[in-house]
Amino acid sequence: MSTNNLSLKLVITIPKLKHTQSNNFFLLCGPCAIEGEDMALRIAERVVKITDKLEIPYVFKGSFKKANRSRIDSFTGIGDEKALKILRKVSETFDVPTVTDIHEVSDAAMAAEYVDVLQIPAFLVRQTDLVVAAAKTGKVVNLKKGQFMSPEAMKHAVQKVKDAGNDQAWITDRGTMFGYQDMIVDFRGIPTMREYAPTVLDVTHSLQQPNQSIGVTGGRPDMIETIARAGVVNNVDGLFIETHFDPANAKSDGANMLHLDNLESLLTNLVAIRKTINSL
Repeated sequence: MSTNNLSLKLVITIPKLKHTQSNNFFLLCGPCAIEGEDMALRIAERVVKITDKLEIPYVFKGSFKKANRSRIDSFTGIGDEKALKILRKVSETFDVPTVTDIHEVSDAAMAAEYVDVLQIPAFLVRQTDLVVAAAKTGKVVNLKKGQFMSPEAMKHAVQKVKDAGNDQAWITDRGTMFGYQDMIVDFRGIPTMREYAPTVLDVTHSLQQPNQSIGVTGGRPDMIETIARAGVVNNVDGLFIETHFDPANAKSDGANMLHLDNLESLLTNLVAIRKTINSL
């Protein structure tokens, strides 16, 4: 089986995933964190309309809590169960699958009751107990490549999922550290990681500027389309884009999120590029 066919087979196993025969990339998209029910539903409604129009397979993304924060006074969430119930409501309201990240072994079984995909954060992807716990839920496991890891090293993370009895693993590239306060995407890693599992490019986190002296991560949202275009040209299976209708006042990662008003034009351009690539 070719890598493309294998990737499609592993993606379409997700419940409620639509437009799987469109030959488009799939999309993980939503706010960085669940700040409340109204904001989550507002963002989901807009993205669902856009992805239905463009026939993009769509998974709503939202973190039910944020455990990795620079400062102790940073926003971490509205309460685990409250946020997870909102993710379930998004799924039921718009008939779409959902993804959220987990940080502790105990999170795995809890989150699996509410969402379709469990995401392992980049800083935690080498934590065997966490990866195995996610895999044993039977959910799709989205493994974010550590900023400090090579593409080749991700085969071991994928193998942990498989050894735990779960063949449903994805890899997401969220950039590689470039000095102390910048990230870079090495597009040579995409074909390498696609040999191991369907591969997603996390466009917005790849444009973060971490370790700022004020304790709040910066970003380069002006480069979102540049990075996303390059990912599509290089045959990523999926794109990960965080979006918000008011990034300046978002409670987490606002500096690198895409404004919701700019999402449709971006995705329209990316779909056109994918169609061109598919025709070659």
